[in-house]
Amino acid sequence: MKAKVDPDLCGGCGPCAEICPEVFQLQGDVAVVIVDEVPPGAEAACREAMEACPTDAITIEE
Repeated sequence: MKAKVDPDLCGGCGPCAEICPEVFQLQGDVAVVIVDEVPPGAEAACREAMEACPTDAITIEE
């Protein structure tokens, strides 16, 4: 599973980094993905972070 953040949509509000810090981190005023592959133990949290994103900036490739 891979996660992506569209920097043009990201508002930098940060719920993704709070919900799934294993995958997302705020850098400046946007979130970034800090891993190439989502760790198996973080997949549920990664999906939750995607659903919590108010700007729909996060996408997941299975």
